[in-house]
Amino acid sequence: AALPPACPRHLLPLSLGLFQGALLLFFALFVTYDKPSVQTEDANLVANQLHGIFPLFQDIQVMLVVGLGLLLMFLPRYGLSAVTHNFLLLNFSTQWALVLQGLLHHFQRGQVHLNLHNLLTAEFAAVTVLISVGAVLGRTSPCQLLVVAACEVPIYLASEWALVTHLGVLDVGGTITIHVFSCYFGLGVSKALFGMARRPVHPKEIPTPRSDLLSLMGTLILWVFWPSFVAVLCQPGDAQHRAILNTFLAMSAGALTTVVASSLLARDGKLSPGHVQNGSLAGGVAIGAVADMAMLPVAALALGSLSAVACILGFRFLTPLLARKLVLQDQCGIHNVHGLPGILGAMASAVAILVASKDTSGSRFSQVSPVGVNASEAAGGQWGDRGAGRQALYQVAGLAVAIGGSLLAGLLAGTALRLPCLARPPERLCFDDTLYFKVQDQAESPGLGSAAEEGALALKERV
Repeated sequence: AALPPACPRHLLPLSLGLFQGALLLFFALFVTYDKPSVQTEDANLVANQLHGIFPLFQDIQVMLVVGLGLLLMFLPRYGLSAVTHNFLLLNFSTQWALVLQGLLHHFQRGQVHLNLHNLLTAEFAAVTVLISVGAVLGRTSPCQLLVVAACEVPIYLASEWALVTHLGVLDVGGTITIHVFSCYFGLGVSKALFGMARRPVHPKEIPTPRSDLLSLMGTLILWVFWPSFVAVLCQPGDAQHRAILNTFLAMSAGALTTVVASSLLARDGKLSPGHVQNGSLAGGVAIGAVADMAMLPVAALALGSLSAVACILGFRFLTPLLARKLVLQDQCGIHNVHGLPGILGAMASAVAILVASKDTSGSRFSQVSPVGVNASEAAGGQWGDRGAGRQALYQVAGLAVAIGGSLLAGLLAGTALRLPCLARPPERLCFDDTLYFKVQDQAESPGLGSAAEEGALALKERV
């Protein structure tokens, strides 16, 4: 039986309203601000700590809200939806992660203690959602995206615990725990949701010069602030300093290498806007696992260049192959931007550990994990106590666990998205803002009625 017309239209506001109401009740009963751990005479120390972390926090906010939002505007008729849904998912996922992380890690004497560090780690959980939905962007409804967020955040927290706390994986910048996990979770969602149905290129998904320019502006914003994302949870001092320097070098080398690779792969030597938009960020993904290690600067440059090459080759050869052989939909190319550079970065971390001299192990690998647990302490001491070879093996094992676990979880979450009540848009109205927004130029045109009727009808269709 067909759903009543009001069902899909009110599902999103009702769901969000219930969630926000439940969150208000939870905060009223259980959440309080964390008390400073130092005495009053050390108030300057607290102020200095805040002044040290808050600018980095603001940088990350600009990255996620502005930079990533603009990056998704390569779809010319879906820009309003892409930016708004990115903003919606960021807020929903962060609040959901605050609740779960608070109960798991910060629940003391019946109260969840909230501070800026907790908020940062919650936003890191939200980042996984923002990356994953890139695989299905434009062909999913807002309700489906919220289901992805609701499922992915707790799975991410469980995966992070297994990798960082249990296995002792070293990954200060989230190369494995965030980028690899979110990539294969998103691909699993896409495969389960769309199955084996082959979809030709949709006319509305072809970028225009204006949409490519807006997307490139998003890339530039992400590029500028990416060192803050990698370094924000490093130990202040030398480790954080190294993370900033290594990240910049990797991303700078990646940007130049992207231009070289894109030009050489084209017969006429012209650059692909999509390559520049995405390949320039690959170095930031790969460097996260080794960013605070005391390696030579040339290693960061080399890793950035290799990750950019892997990203461009992925767009040029691997994406068409996966679409043809596995019928895999990857709208934003997250496998090329996050998956391949993430795998490269994870392998680089294993190599870096193997070649590190034992007498500098403490300075190389002292770091804070995304949940605020020192990775070496979680593993029972410095990695030298378990041996460099064994720690390198844990890095590779963590990569395998992240890929396998996230892919399986994504397949299960994608199956849930096939529920008819979630109102997936029909193919003819994908990548179109008019399905979810009142667009001004159409509101003033005589054809408003037909467009509105078509949008309402689409929300009731079965796909």
